Amino acid sequence: MPAQATVLVYSDDRNTREQVRLALGRRSAAGGAGGVEFRYIECATVPAVLRSMDLHAKGEVPVHLVVLDGEAVPAGGMGVCRQLKDEIYGCPPVLLLIGRPQDAWLAGWSRADAAVPAPVDPSVLASTAAELLGRSARSFAAAG
Repeated sequence: MPAQATVLVYSDDRNTREQVRLALGRRSAAGGAGGVEFRYIECATVPAVLRSMDLHAKGEVPVHLVVLDGEAVPAGGMGVCRQLKDEIYGCPPVLLLIGRPQDAWLAGWSRADAAVPAPVDPSVLASTAAELLGRSARSFAAAG
């Protein structure tokens, strides 16, 4: 796992983006001693997400985890997730924030790697993000 992980956070709501940043903090316990330091890319629009992910796909800006707000307007994170999974080869893990437990099936449809309820529970979000980052790092290590 890298010493620094870039997390892309998409929501049209500034407060939701802030909740994610505060819940994940500056460091993750994942990755062993000292953890992983987080760097954030905040996106309020889908074009900003697509630009950032295009830079990732070109190898210019690494993105290790994508957190998408399923309730974002006008484009929800579920549709954005499906588009990323369809269009980005080697798409990083995607964690969806869902507004209702009944939306879990939509998270599956979107091909999200995990879904957590909103509003954000810091411990649930942090542990889910650490699991996704760890799983992603293991798959890259196995492939390399």
